[in-house]
Amino acid sequence: MTYRAEYIWIDGTEPTAELRSKTKILADGEEPGIWGFDGSSTNQATGDNSDVVLQPVFQCPDPIRGGDNILVMCETLLTSDLSPHPTNSRAATRAAVEKYGDQDAWYGLEQEYTLLDPETKWPFGFPPNGYPGPQGPYYCGVGALRIAGRELVEQHTDWCIAAGLKISGTNAEVMPGQWEFQIGPAGPLEVGDHLWLARYLLYRAGEMFDIEVSIDAKPMKGDWNGAGMHTNFSTAAMRESYEPIEKACEALGAEGVPAKHLAGYGVGIEDRLTGEHETQRFDQFSYGVSDRGASIRIPWQVKQDGKGYIEDRRPNANADPYTVAALMLDTVGAALA
Repeated sequence: MTYRAEYIWIDGTEPTAELRSKTKILADGEEPGIWGFDGSSTNQATGDNSDVVLQPVFQCPDPIRGGDNILVMCETLLTSDLSPHPTNSRAATRAAVEKYGDQDAWYGLEQEYTLLDPETKWPFGFPPNGYPGPQGPYYCGVGALRIAGRELVEQHTDWCIAAGLKISGTNAEVMPGQWEFQIGPAGPLEVGDHLWLARYLLYRAGEMFDIEVSIDAKPMKGDWNGAGMHTNFSTAAMRESYEPIEKACEALGAEGVPAKHLAGYGVGIEDRLTGEHETQRFDQFSYGVSDRGASIRIPWQVKQDGKGYIEDRRPNANADPYTVAALMLDTVGAALA
């Protein structure tokens, strides 16, 4: 008897990395070990030295194939010494955990995405070559005139639950054809593993329904909301008292820090962070209680309770969750150490 292991990894596509996968057939009882691929076809190697190593780091049930089949998230390694490949962003998160793991960081990622017609590239639910009514009724909306793509969303959610991923909610977003799912609470490495595999299942759901899934930060120019990956973050100290929350916000706004974070928060930052559509401008930093126009929002309930978490509203939908997790932990971890 045999089973299938779907090896999944992040490639070297620029400016936004993409997921790749291939299937390995394994005998029952055989564990998925290291494997390899042609890096010259994924912007991760040259043709004269093309091999890149896949190192399994997380696995879960494959909800699409069912049975004993599994999904395997992998890091990429160099063949020369099995060190992390330059495109291996998970390695930086591991390094941050080694320094600040004792702070017990938790994350909740809000992954927004847009469903597109694969032929016209127009958002799913928009009239052909036209526009729907202005934003307002679509957020968490109900009804055929407000919602498009719910069957895909339900299928994706079912798969995430069956895979054991830490999906904690879904909702329709402000722009028609735009949706969100949330992953967390989870640790720094765990949240990235689960988010990337949730993206994989989302793209597979798009294949099933013949709908293109986009995580572009600003899929529709003009008076339409962009797509983000708002990042909820806390440490044990922040979950116990309010002073560490204020220290975290001040550290995130310290000289040079906002620019460093924005450089790792995905492609299209300036298109999305305009100061409109519930964003702070990319060239400004602010934090405030219940302020969705700030860079960092402190939820009202957190202020009332005197403890809890913060929401970094700047990461784009196309940001790498490993990179976001490492940046948050390095900056806040150092400030609270």
